[in-house]
This record gives sequence, structure tokens and C-alpha cells, in this order.
Amino acid sequence: MYMFKYICKRISLMLVTFTIIFITCFVLVKLLPVSTSGVGVGEDANKIIAQMVSRGYMRLDEVTGQYVNTPIVEQLGRYLRRIFLEGDFGIGFNMPEYRGREVWSVFIEKLPPTILINIYSSLMAVPIGIALGIFAALKKNKWQDHLISTLVMVFISVPTFVYASLLLFIVCFKLSLLPLGVMSLPDVIAAYPGKGYQYIPGEFNWSLYFNKNMFLSMLPAVFSMSFGSIAGYARGTRAELTEVLTSEFMLLARTKGLTKSQATVRHALRNAMVPIFPSIIGEFVSVLSGSLIIEKIFQIPGVGGLYLSAINSRDYDFFMMLSGFYLLVSLLAGLVIDLSYGFIDPRIRMGAK
Repeated sequence: MYMFKYICKRISLMLVTFTIIFITCFVLVKLLPVSTSGVGVGEDANKIIAQMVSRGYMRLDEVTGQYVNTPIVEQLGRYLRRIFLEGDFGIGFNMPEYRGREVWSVFIEKLPPTILINIYSSLMAVPIGIALGIFAALKKNKWQDHLISTLVMVFISVPTFVYASLLLFIVCFKLSLLPLGVMSLPDVIAAYPGKGYQYIPGEFNWSLYFNKNMFLSMLPAVFSMSFGSIAGYARGTRAELTEVLTSEFMLLARTKGLTKSQATVRHALRNAMVPIFPSIIGEFVSVLSGSLIIEKIFQIPGVGGLYLSAINSRDYDFFMMLSGFYLLVSLLAGLVIDLSYGFIDPRIRMGAK
């Protein structure tokens, strides 16, 4: 009962937080002037204004005869009405390659590479990081522990884009062991003639991503995203396991006749993983969010690059859709992490007094 009330309370707080931040983003982005940066040579800037008038973002002032912004409250009402009643998240305005296309269809098209990059990095980081943390805890204060702790400190301190730049320069450019960037869908189709691959804009093209060339092109980005996570899991696992190994119940387990390996596996690891597993679950929940910097460096055709382009071009509908997406994923990850404690360890009861 306490758990159910706590879940309802957390979901309600999450929805309130999402609503406040989403409306704040909408108001702030609407205070910016209309941008026509996406208009190419020979194109009429009034086309953008006409599209924004048709969507209710602008209107013609009868006094001055000039187009002015519709009141923000009215814009917000129309925007939310289109989303909830029509499932319409808007269309592109300023980015030439997406002008006039539905925001949702472009988002669906860009989602697969972002998901796969993050899934691959999580599958690599979790087992390696936990294994290194366990090994360091079992070799506490020995040279193996000092070496792992030093490497962990280095990988946590150095920003992700530094790993990405080094991998790109050394592994991809100098040694030519891996491609410089992630393959695009047309490149995959050209590399596999006669395989029946077909590119359909606005749809999930999962079959295009599960082939050797595409996987190899993703590896530099996967490695870059994994290093920091591996170091974080190793540090957390070592700290928790070291504390558990020195607990009194471990001494009791040894006095009952269990060997060190048996006591470690049956008791120490089980207790040490209680704070570690929720972070793993949260990471898999947040695989949708991707990495803006990594996607930009490796030219990944994912959601992160689309978000940066929307910000630079001030493409309102794309910006709002993707801001809401990143915000929702972040809030859901935090919620899942908190709730998972009670399910992993029955002794923990969230919301109990």
C-alpha cells in the first residue's frame, strides 16, 4: 500500500515537473524572433511566415499590416490542442532538408541509430565496469587495485569528446582500423546491392542497421560513450563491495564454514549490487536520449544531431518535440531508479513511515 501511494505520488510529481519545464521552454523559445536562416538562394522568406501563419504562430496585424507573433498563451493552447486531439507535433520550418515534413516522422526516422549506439555502449560498459570493480575490491590495496583506481579516475575526469577526438584521429584516421563516421542509410543500401534493402523515410528501417559495415562504423562512437560509464560502474562497485566485505555478517559467514569465494558470491555481491542495479536500469531506460556531442563528432544521423540543428536553426516545432522527448526520458530514468530499489531489495519500502 505504501509503495502504491509512493508510485502515484512520484508519477504525479514527474508530470507536474514535465509540464512546468515544457511550458517554460515553449514560452522562452517563442520570445525569440522569427528566423529565416534556413532559406536558400532563390527561395522566398515569406514561405516560412506563411507556414507559421497557417499553424497559428503568427497573424496579420490589421492596424500596421505587418505579420506579428500570435499571443503566446494562444499559441500554447493551439499547440497542445494539436498534440492531444490530432497527434500533430508540427512541421519543419527552417531546416531546408526537413521543411514541410512532419516532426514525428523525422523523429521516428532518426531514432534507430541513437537507440543502437546507446544499447551497444551499455552492453559493453555494464559487464566490464562491474567486473573491474569486483576485481579491484578483491585486490584491495594491491597494485591491481591502484592501477584500476588510477585509470578510473582518469577516465572519469576526461570529457567524453576527448576520447572521441583521440579515437577519431588515431584509430580511424591514422591507423584506418575503423570508419571515420557512422554509415548513412543510402551508403548501406549501396554497399549491399541486391539484398533488398529499401529506405522508407519516416519509418523504422531496422534491417538497415543490423549488418557488418554499419556495426563497424558505430564502434568508435560506442567506445567513446563506454569509457566514462565503465569507469563509473567500476568505482561504484569497488566502493560498495569493499564496504560489504568488511561488514560483520561476512565474518559470521566465514565462521560458519563458508569459503571466501562462497561468502563473497552468496552474501557480499548480493548486498553490494543493491545500489548498483538501479543505475543500470536507469541507464537502459535512458538509451533513447543518446549523446549530443558524440552524435555530432561521428556524424551519427540520430536524434542528437537533429536537436542541435533545430536549436541552431530555431525550428520551433522540432525544438519543442525533441526538448519534451529528452525531458521525459530524463524524468522517467530518475523515476525508474528510485522505484527499482524497493523491487530489488524487499527490505526497502519506498514511502513507508
